[in-house]
Amino acid sequence: MEEMKNCCATEETTTTKVEFTQEDIQDNKILAAFSYFFYLVMIPLIANPTSKYVRFHANQGLVLLVFSMVIFPILLIIPILGWIVSFFGYIFCFILTIIGIYNALTGKTNRLPLIGKIDIIK
Repeated sequence: MEEMKNCCATEETTTTKVEFTQEDIQDNKILAAFSYFFYLVMIPLIANPTSKYVRFHANQGLVLLVFSMVIFPILLIIPILGWIVSFFGYIFCFILTIIGIYNALTGKTNRLPLIGKIDIIK
C-alpha cells in the first residue's frame, strides 16, 4: 500500500501543465484558427513552430482530422446504419471545428469534447 502512494505521488509531481503567455495568444490567434481547417492543419506549425498556443491548437486540429479520416470511411462501408451514424458524425465534426475556431480566436485553450485529450503533437 505504501508503494502505491509513493508511485502515485511521483506521477503527480512529474506531470507538467503548459502555460500560455498573453503575448503568444494575442500574436497567434488567427494562425491557431487555421489549425481547424482540415487540410491546413500543418501550416500554422510551419509558420510558427515555437508558439505553444499554435502547437496546442494544431494538435487539436490534427486529432480532429485523424478522427474524421479514420472513422468515417469505416462507417461508410456499413450500409444504412453506418451511413446514418456517419451523417451525424459529420455534423459532430463540424460542431467541433466551430468550437475549435472559436476557442482559438478568443484566446481559450479548452480541449475539444470527447477527442481533445489525445496528444499527437507535443
